[in-house]
Formats: sequence, structure tokens, C-alpha cells
Amino acid sequence: MIDLIKHPVLTDKSVRLIETHNQYRFDVDPRLTKPQIRALVQSLFGVQVLAVNTHRPPRQQRRLGAFVGGKPRYKRAIVTIAKEQKIQLLPQ
Repeated sequence: MIDLIKHPVLTDKSVRLIETHNQYRFDVDPRLTKPQIRALVQSLFGVQVLAVNTHRPPRQQRRLGAFVGGKPRYKRAIVTIAKEQKIQLLPQ
């Protein structure tokens, strides 16, 4: 189950979303649906999920000599949780 959420996204924009709107960003397995992501976050972190938004960024191209390939696809999920709840992303 933990393999389905690859890692949290911690950038300047995502930290602002956490502070202002209580929204957390995760890279998840592309096969997951919104209800599955909601159930997974609620069971793993023990929080109440209000909304789940997802998008699939464009595939990034990589070149190795004459060969052109691409990085693997992923899905990014933006999870909104209740105001009084928090998710501990970094160990203390």
C-alpha cells in the first residue's frame, strides 16, 4: 500500500499550499483513481480528506547519444485535508 504513494512533493509552492490551504502534494502511481487516493491517504495518515485533485504532467524527454527516451510517467495528487489536521512529512 505504501508503494502506491511514491513520495511527497516539497517545493516552495507546495509549502505555501500547506500553510495557506492545508493542501498536500504527492506523486502517486498513475493507475490510482481519486477515490483510491482518498482512501489510501486517510488510512495511512489518519486524516479526513476533503478533496483530491490530480493531474499528469507531460513526459520529460531524455537523450543518451543517438537514442531518445523518456522518464517514467507519474500522477501528481493534491490532497486537501480538514483545517485542524496535519500530516507529518518530515521526521523530527
